[in-house]
Amino acid sequence: MTERKGNLMDVRDDIKVLDATIRDGGLCNNFAFTDEFVTELYKMNVRSGIDYMEFGYRASRNMFKESDFGKWKFCKEEDIRAIVGDNPSDMKIAVMADVGRCDYKTDFLPKSESVIDMVRVACYIHQIPTAIEMIEHFSSLGYETTCNIMAISQASTDQVEQALKMLAESSVDVIYLVDSYGSLYPENACELAKVYLAAVEGTNKKIGFHAHNNQNLAFANTIETMSYGVSYLDATVQGMGRGAGNCAMELLRGFLKNPKYNLYTLLRFIEKYMIPLKEEGVVWGYDLQYMFTGLMNRHPREAIEFTSKGRSDYSEFYKALLDNE
Repeated sequence: MTERKGNLMDVRDDIKVLDATIRDGGLCNNFAFTDEFVTELYKMNVRSGIDYMEFGYRASRNMFKESDFGKWKFCKEEDIRAIVGDNPSDMKIAVMADVGRCDYKTDFLPKSESVIDMVRVACYIHQIPTAIEMIEHFSSLGYETTCNIMAISQASTDQVEQALKMLAESSVDVIYLVDSYGSLYPENACELAKVYLAAVEGTNKKIGFHAHNNQNLAFANTIETMSYGVSYLDATVQGMGRGAGNCAMELLRGFLKNPKYNLYTLLRFIEKYMIPLKEEGVVWGYDLQYMFTGLMNRHPREAIEFTSKGRSDYSEFYKALLDNE
């Protein structure tokens, strides 16, 4: 698959936009969103035509203390229902289940008893067998499923091809290409996307893309991979997400030509809720320290620590990263 799909004026019916603000953005404030914030985000997403809203993680309450986090680290059924009721809208509800960090056999109801529509299984490449076991379990319960393979930029070609072969033979509905470290450029993001798309050719499975903005390329990589056939697109309001953040929802909505995606309602939400969040001191977004880890294709944990300490000695930080290459 080498041809671009559609053009800049087309409306593609296969495109699905997923709002990951609460889940990825929750990594910036320990998931301490107010109920009002989450309720208004839900209403805004419904009015704006968003296809999926990811509420957060369903993390293990045996591994993580509930008192240490906001409720969206755990996404209990009753907490989601307190926001959405029975979710009478067309927008679907998603949660993320991290391999090794959730109690998936006991913490999920059958889909018929849950307001959740989709479970997104996040894993590293060496965890694919466990991820597939989880996917089959969620599928048997009636959920839509995705597999989000993290840190793909550090996996070998053989690993990627083997993982995709295994997933193509599984029950998964969507396989996500995840640029965890924000190290991809449009050219190699597209080459990887083509490998993913080729792996599911002849199946009903779709490919998604989840970007990080370490090199200010999250939006560019998202629309470039989309142009070759990737159809599930993650974004967050004002790019709110771990470290450098994600593809900004306002950029994506401004780009997509489908009239169902409403930009005005999103801008009203930003004015009322996102600006105060930043004024409260919640920090995310592009900065030099994240550029460095993106360039070096490494986890942003050191850059996150640099940020948390309020440092601005960028040159010293860069030199220290080079010393640890």
